Amino acid sequence: MSHHMGKTSAVVAAGLILLLVSLCVAVSVGAVKVPMSTVWGILLNKLSPDLIEPSWSKGREAIVWEIRFPRALLAMMVGAGLAMVGASLQAVTRNPLADPHLLGISSGGAFGAILALLHTGLFLGLLTVPLFAFLGALGATAIVLGVSRFADATSADRLVLAGVAVSFIIMAGANVLIFLGDPRATHTVVFWMLGGLGLAQWSQLIYPLVILIACGAWLLTRSSDLNAMTVGDETASTLGIPVARFRLSVFVIGALVTGVMVAFSGIIGFVGLMVPHVARMLVGGNNHRVLLGSALIGAIFLLWADITARTIMAPEDMPIGIVTGLVGGVFFVWLLSRKKTG
Repeated sequence: MSHHMGKTSAVVAAGLILLLVSLCVAVSVGAVKVPMSTVWGILLNKLSPDLIEPSWSKGREAIVWEIRFPRALLAMMVGAGLAMVGASLQAVTRNPLADPHLLGISSGGAFGAILALLHTGLFLGLLTVPLFAFLGALGATAIVLGVSRFADATSADRLVLAGVAVSFIIMAGANVLIFLGDPRATHTVVFWMLGGLGLAQWSQLIYPLVILIACGAWLLTRSSDLNAMTVGDETASTLGIPVARFRLSVFVIGALVTGVMVAFSGIIGFVGLMVPHVARMLVGGNNHRVLLGSALIGAIFLLWADITARTIMAPEDMPIGIVTGLVGGVFFVWLLSRKKTG
């Protein structure tokens, strides 16, 4: 056990260092290169003004502080959140392919966002789209839970099927909204459907942060229950876990996190599917470690995906979902070939 603890704390320490380095890189690269020293200078200056003499232009400072820092922090939160949700869903459904987008959550979010972007206008200011997306995601989750109740599908695989079915239906509805909307405005929708962190702002980061900390903490406290669920429903019941209710609560927590992340970043696939597999390879199967590892790896992965998305076609900003999709697809093929030989 102690050996594992040592290994885990080593992985976590390495992960945190890598995360910090990645954050610095993310803030310094882009269409305008900002030297690392300037990045640190601006950060120190913001934390305690008058400590050092600013040697950089106001423009540089605006790029680093107003655009890149919030964007990098959002990338970290979205990556960590989706990866933790993926890990917990894979545990309660015992399905290695379970991911946050499977359960109709993202299509509900898309429906809400498209409704706001094309049909209602931003009548609540900049928070309109995130709010609608979030409500759509929760609505979709409610429908999935309703369908699973109606179909008496409290078993893991039936829940997944209910989610997929609802997802297709809501996506069809979302496509009707696109079809009926103003064709000139659809490009904003496309960018949102493919995921992008370009809309990150300091004022809005509090929402994903609060949800991530609260739900992440809840999942971590229930990690032993998740371990039991990974073994099987029978085992979990004998340990006194209310299996169906616990699975539903993990679903709802997952929907909360995914809903908020989707609301601020659009749809970013494959993170929640792929990262937990990497975490398990590194830290083993105990869900407490898998959740922590997934959060770290997810944050690092999405930071680098965003760096790639910003630099690969600079100064154009490529949707990050394209990057995660490519990496995820390649990773999957590799995983399949490994499974065959192993």
